[in-house]
Amino acid sequence: MGPVWGIDLGGTKIEGVVLEDALNPVVLKRLRVSTEKEKGYQHIIGQIVKLVEVLMAETGVKPDKIGIGTPGTLEPSTQTMKNSNTTCLNGKYLKRDLERALSMPVSMANDANCFAIAEARLGIIKNTLPDAKVVFGVIIGTGVGGGLVIDGKIHHGKQGIGGEWGHSYMEASGGKCYCGQIGCTETIISGPALERYYHSKMGIKKDLHQIIEDYYEGQDDIATETVNRLLKYFGQGMASIINMIDPDAIILGGGLSKIDLLYDEGVKSIEQHIFNHKLETPILRPSLGDSAGVFGAALL
Repeated sequence: MGPVWGIDLGGTKIEGVVLEDALNPVVLKRLRVSTEKEKGYQHIIGQIVKLVEVLMAETGVKPDKIGIGTPGTLEPSTQTMKNSNTTCLNGKYLKRDLERALSMPVSMANDANCFAIAEARLGIIKNTLPDAKVVFGVIIGTGVGGGLVIDGKIHHGKQGIGGEWGHSYMEASGGKCYCGQIGCTETIISGPALERYYHSKMGIKKDLHQIIEDYYEGQDDIATETVNRLLKYFGQGMASIINMIDPDAIILGGGLSKIDLLYDEGVKSIEQHIFNHKLETPILRPSLGDSAGVFGAALL
């Protein structure tokens, strides 16, 4: 066993890490470069190659293979990317093209799956519920997604969309999603969706952090309405996950996971919708912070 390498490909940044080994996540080196997705697909490939070359130069280690977490999913039947909000990746042979550009094997998974497996094997689940067999990792931030880990392994599903609760139908008022559907969960409770909702009601643009502050101050009825919208649909969405999968634990990730309300009022909202006499599923805060995605990629 030796160093493991992970790349977290995001819409604005690409992060790389070299860990001492898969059981001992001591960081040997960690670097970031800008994605610059507006420059297109080939430029993103080049940015990943540049990042790996710098990591090799600074660690003196050359990987045998590398794990990469991506926005979107690799379609199992065609091996092309799909469902990515970095839309220039969709339809492209990203795994094949990276293996050619890097001259090494690449393991690839959705970024939400990387978050889930990192928290399951290295983070909050390992530290608090080590016997958990089924873990669901929720991402609520710029987008909404999820990852399912069973017995320490990612459950990708037949179509590669295991855990993608962000594109289940929730409520038509969310409007059209980038995926082409109407009223996806992502159009209701993602950060940008909530900010759009506030703006549509108030005529003033505020970021979600300010909306939450205004909610606590109790002087802005539209802030209260916006937060109540989040709590209502968060409860419904999470209850659907629990009703279908009944995981041993759920971990919240993404920017909205820092909102304290989700762990008390949000939990009360879940309790109103689950098909059980009470909520027994722990709703946990993540412990790895922004390391989870790139650590999970390395575990691939």
